[in-house]
This record gives sequence, structure tokens and C-alpha cells, in this order.
Amino acid sequence: MDFKQIQELVKMVNKSNISELSIEQDKFKITIKQKDNETQQVIAVPTMAAPVQAVPQAVAAVQAPVSAPAAEAPKPAADVKADNLVTIKSPMIGTFYRSPGPDKPSFVNVGDEVSAGKVVCIIEAMKLFNEIESEVSGKIVKILVDDASPVEYDQPLYLVEP
Repeated sequence: MDFKQIQELVKMVNKSNISELSIEQDKFKITIKQKDNETQQVIAVPTMAAPVQAVPQAVAAVQAPVSAPAAEAPKPAADVKADNLVTIKSPMIGTFYRSPGPDKPSFVNVGDEVSAGKVVCIIEAMKLFNEIESEVSGKIVKILVDDASPVEYDQPLYLVEP
């Protein structure tokens, strides 16, 4: 089972009234649990030797927020007008990172120009680092998530003025 299939399962469980879903295929078993309508746990357990992507610490990676230094906190935009802004949303659950590494500069900051296809952040899910690209061109006016914070599927990450 690949990562895209797992994402689709999480989406389907999120939109349904199912509280728990377990699937077992060959050497792989996955359990998706839903609590309190919005909190999800994804547990992937290999039944035998499996690839590194199927690690049972997925719940810990998704739910373990790390405090970000105050210097890296998003700066609010004072003159944000919501009527003409486009929102870049998280395509998955995981941990949000603004830069490719702890000692590297952020992909984008408030006031930066982005074009469609430019990487704006990384979301770590199940020990995989997924580059998230902008789908619109424009200027970043607000960063809505702190660095190293857990994010949910479809959670707003950035506001962009086209």
C-alpha cells in the first residue's frame, strides 16, 4: 500500500461516520481511528519485514508538537483583506516545517512572491518528507501555522494575494 492510498483512506474515514478502519494486505496492516470528529490516529504496523515507510511511530510523529523558537514565529499581516486571498491548504496530516532543515532558511516568508509550483513548506508524515508546492502565483500575506506544528488534512497553511 503506497502513501497516496493511505491518504485517500484517511480522507474517506474523515468524511464518514466510521470510527475505526483496519486493513491487512500481505505483509502490511493499517488501522485508522477517528476520535472526537476531527482527531485522527494512523497506525501502520508491518506484519513481517516491510519498507521503512511503514513505521508504527506514525501517531507519535503526527501528534508530537515541537515548540518553535520565537524568532521563527509567523508574523501577522495587519492589513489582510480576506475577500481576494487564496488559501494554500495542507494536502495531508503530518508535521509542518517552513524550511528544509533546522539551520536552513524558510522556503517562504511574509511578503515573498511565489509562483505556481514553488515549494512553500514540507509536511512530514510517517517519516516521509513531502514538499508542498503552491498552486497559485502571488504574494504571501500571512503564515497560519507555526513551524514544527502538527497539521490536519485541508488545514489552511498560507494566505496568498494573487
